[in-house]
Amino acid sequence: MSDLLITNIGELTTNACPEPAEGSAADRFGMLHDAAVFIEDGLISWVGPTAQAPAAGEVVDAAGRAVIPGFVDSHSHLVFGGDRAAEFEARMAGQKYAAGGIRSTVAATRTATDDQLRTRVRRFLDEMLAQGTTTVEIKSGYGLDVPTEERLVRLAAEVTSEVTFLGAHVVPAEYADRGDEYVDLVIGDMLDACAPHAKWIDVFCETGAFTVPQSRRVLEAGIARGLMPRVHASQLGPGEGVRLAVELGAASVDHGTYLTDDDVAALAASDTVLTLLPGVEFSTRQPYPDARRLIDAGVTVALACDTNPGSSFTSSMPFCIAVAVRDMGMTTAEAVWAATAGGAAALRRDDIGVVAPGKRADLVMLDAPTRVHLAYRPGVPLVKQVWKDGVTAWRKDQHGSAA
Repeated sequence: MSDLLITNIGELTTNACPEPAEGSAADRFGMLHDAAVFIEDGLISWVGPTAQAPAAGEVVDAAGRAVIPGFVDSHSHLVFGGDRAAEFEARMAGQKYAAGGIRSTVAATRTATDDQLRTRVRRFLDEMLAQGTTTVEIKSGYGLDVPTEERLVRLAAEVTSEVTFLGAHVVPAEYADRGDEYVDLVIGDMLDACAPHAKWIDVFCETGAFTVPQSRRVLEAGIARGLMPRVHASQLGPGEGVRLAVELGAASVDHGTYLTDDDVAALAASDTVLTLLPGVEFSTRQPYPDARRLIDAGVTVALACDTNPGSSFTSSMPFCIAVAVRDMGMTTAEAVWAATAGGAAALRRDDIGVVAPGKRADLVMLDAPTRVHLAYRPGVPLVKQVWKDGVTAWRKDQHGSAA
């Protein structure tokens, strides 16, 4: 692999400060102007002023454009069959969102072939890559029986190392009113089949899904099998899921639409990331979480798409950034950090989401002079070029393939 120099970068977001501190946006989130990045063997080896850049075998002139780290989407459900457009239309007409809609996707997913699911996942990954996403976490959860859940995590593992077993998404129809028996299946035969393909264990700890005791059983069983915990919680109303996640050392607790002061204090005192999913509130018309409250309290916040057919059928991190800035009280710098370094923290990764020597060369060049345009120009395809491990994975004038 030859070396590469990206030069004449008008604004380079480095995220070089791992934790925001007092000071200017440049100090807090790492920003350089008239900068260059030197890449060797898929890793960043030098970052600095263009005037001091070393010679390289290949040179890309950014011509004053902004460059940011590749987006890290730490929450998605990409492996599923079917469509729920009718449900979305009904919700826009006033019907309330409920977790039970997941079961309709389960039925469609169970009948889909591996090749049909594989083709759909690849299409979603291409969409994400074209919008600057270079790392994706993928959950199961639309099988809810042993053979289908095993298929979902196995197919996810073909395209990402960040695979989450979410057999405890909801209780399937065949186990109606027998939630504890279904949990027995999840932590028994289903976990046995899925653990070899997964890195993470997750549970939907929510009214209409799983109780706190049931969620604890799922998470502790996964931890005992070497999987690391993540939790869906406080999406539909306040509950104890956030504090359960913190107690068990979860890397991330996701949604957090309804948080108590005790939840916020527990998160601020922990290293559990709160992953906010703006596409969900956009699609369900629930109130947006107050990210300003969380950040000011010292909570580490990530942003992710939650790509799924029911509550957030978007694959666009720029869209989520724009919504977070407009409706959740985040600055653009905070939102970009949350969508890059924040997502990396939610995956317990320190090799991505940052532009610094020794980190993976996952970079996005915007067809804009500053990252502010991600929120300033919502819905506009601003990504000019994407590098994954130092290699062009997508370019506006010559599309690459998903990596």
